[in-house]
Amino acid sequence: MTEQQKYDVVAGHDGWEVRRYPAHLVAEVTVHGSFDDAVNRAFRMLAAFIFGDNVGKQKVAMTAPVVQKPSPEKIAMTAPVLHESSGQEHVVSFVMPAEYTMDTLPEPTDVNVRIREVAEDMAAVRQFSGRSTEAKFAEQLAGLMVRIGEQSTLEVTGSPRYARFDPPWKPWFLRRNEVLIPVATAGD
Repeated sequence: MTEQQKYDVVAGHDGWEVRRYPAHLVAEVTVHGSFDDAVNRAFRMLAAFIFGDNVGKQKVAMTAPVVQKPSPEKIAMTAPVLHESSGQEHVVSFVMPAEYTMDTLPEPTDVNVRIREVAEDMAAVRQFSGRSTEAKFAEQLAGLMVRIGEQSTLEVTGSPRYARFDPPWKPWFLRRNEVLIPVATAGD
C-alpha cells in the first residue's frame, strides 16, 4: 500500500475542506514545458531517485500524491543555455515517506533533483476524480476559489498546488486528484 501524506482536517465544508499539513520532506525538480507534459518529464527523474539513483543506491518507498505547482522563483543561470520556444516552468514534487529526515534521506545523484523541507501549512482542498489535465485543474481551482471567497474567515496565502494520487494505468474515472490553495485564518 502506497503511503499517503498525512494531514488533519481543520474544517469540513460541502465539496471541500481545510487541512493542516505537518512539516515534511519533498524531492522536487523544476521542468519546462506545458502543464500536462511537465509531470511526465519530472516523474522520470524523481522515480529514478527513489528507485536508487542516489548516493548509497537506496530505494525509497513511493508515496502519494505527486504535487505540481507553477515555479515561483527564478533559478540561477547555468551553461549551456537551452532554448524552448513555448511552455512554462513547473515544480513537481514527490512527498517523501514520513520516516525520513534531511539527515537520513539519501542524497540525489541527479543535480536536477532537490530535497527540500516544507514547513507546516494549512490549505483549502477540493478533491475530484477523473483526468488530471490543466483544464480540469483550472475548473476545480475556480470552484474552490469561489468557496474560499464565501468564507470571511479565510485568506489565500500562496499559489495553488495540484495533486495526483494514482498511477497512469488506473482507469481515469477512478483517479483521485486534488487542488490545494494555501490559506490562513483572517487576522493570523
